[in-house]
Amino acid sequence: MTVSLPLVFVLGLIAWAAIKFLGIRLWVAVVIALFGFWLSHTVLAPAIESGIRSGVDVVNGNRD
Repeated sequence: MTVSLPLVFVLGLIAWAAIKFLGIRLWVAVVIALFGFWLSHTVLAPAIESGIRSGVDVVNGNRD
């Protein structure tokens, strides 16, 4: 059985767990999210996306 979850959902779950169990302040999580949005509009965005896709493919075992 294959379960497909969007990466945004997984990252949101990790952020919720960090706030709930690790004591990360909510404002820190908001600042990190805003930094991510800012970073997505820079020249580094394609490299970051490619690296994330490669990492997900390695985890999923999809090697072309």
